[in-house]
Amino acid sequence: MDIEKIINTYNTPLYIFDINTLKNRVNYLKKNLPKNISLCYAIKANPFIVKDIEKYIDRFEVCSPGEFNICSEKNVDLNKVLISGVYKTPEHIKQIITNNGNLRHFTIESMEQFELFKSIKCDSKLKILIRLTSGNQFGINEDELRQIIKNRADYPNLEFIGIQYFSGTQKNSLKIIAREFQYADNVISKLHDEFDYDAKELEFGPGFPVYYFKDKEFDEDEYLKEFSNIVNSIQFKGKVYLEIGRSIAATCGTYVTKVVDKKINKSQRYAIVDGGMNHLVYYGQSMAMKIPKSEVYPKRDNENAEKWNICGSLCTINDILVKQYPVKDLKVGDAFIFKNTGAYCMTEGISLFLSRNLPQVLKINEDGRIELLRKDLETYKFNM
Repeated sequence: MDIEKIINTYNTPLYIFDINTLKNRVNYLKKNLPKNISLCYAIKANPFIVKDIEKYIDRFEVCSPGEFNICSEKNVDLNKVLISGVYKTPEHIKQIITNNGNLRHFTIESMEQFELFKSIKCDSKLKILIRLTSGNQFGINEDELRQIIKNRADYPNLEFIGIQYFSGTQKNSLKIIAREFQYADNVISKLHDEFDYDAKELEFGPGFPVYYFKDKEFDEDEYLKEFSNIVNSIQFKGKVYLEIGRSIAATCGTYVTKVVDKKINKSQRYAIVDGGMNHLVYYGQSMAMKIPKSEVYPKRDNENAEKWNICGSLCTINDILVKQYPVKDLKVGDAFIFKNTGAYCMTEGISLFLSRNLPQVLKINEDGRIELLRKDLETYKFNM
């Protein structure tokens, strides 16, 4: 990445998504996971890269009409799309079934959704994954799942291809993942023993962790090796999809914001940047006390560095990106380059606060060509 060229050519703040980094990340996961594993990309993590990642993954998880429209307008293969989500409107489901003949994969996350899909008539069966709850607002309980499978012959328009199970993200503990995988595996085994039901698929959200901060590292090779042993130990021999978003997309992203002002107030140094917490969201960030993986441009050594509080432009006391960031001879116009911003940062922030513009979004293609995906976008019109 020619960061100097980008900073001198494009306005900040901005996001940069590097497609070669993305491709290498997917290849790394495939290399270190069992061969029978298929990857499902949850596009909520980063919708900008769905077309670039299409040939490298096996399925997209789509959770809203807006996400479906992104896939549709980018001409994503609808055979790869699974419509998921806790809120599905009858109008939208019927519309996409009517207008998109190749899209037939859906989740059921409640008995209300089950009734919806029972009522739909079309020329081919709908392929249904039933989401099994882990004890939160997602999915249905085990008793409801058993009743659906027991009476599956009564629903000729539905083909129940398996179950979906996901409990959260940033799971450092392989013991927790093993327990959850074993639970899903046991449920499938009981469905077979009680109702002669053979699930074809298990879609499992492992919640692989991403380490965002400079003081945190882990041996991912060893982590994936142990995870693979867990997968290989289960009884289920059908197709296993790993639903991953953060772990796939995080490393391909960079966020750049420039210093626009600096001051010293009561012995504390403050640098004001043109971005802010409306653009930069790190899972596990706590009161800006942790320093993310990042660097300053132009580069300099840290000998005799001063400590700066890096604050955004939102005019709220909470808009602090990092406290006590060591920088030598910081100047207005210098840029902070934050790494691992390829997942969620561009969509989770409070984008409309203070009516600041949305940042530009750049993509670096596999051939190195820089492509502007989105200009900085005015938001004040949404607030009047």
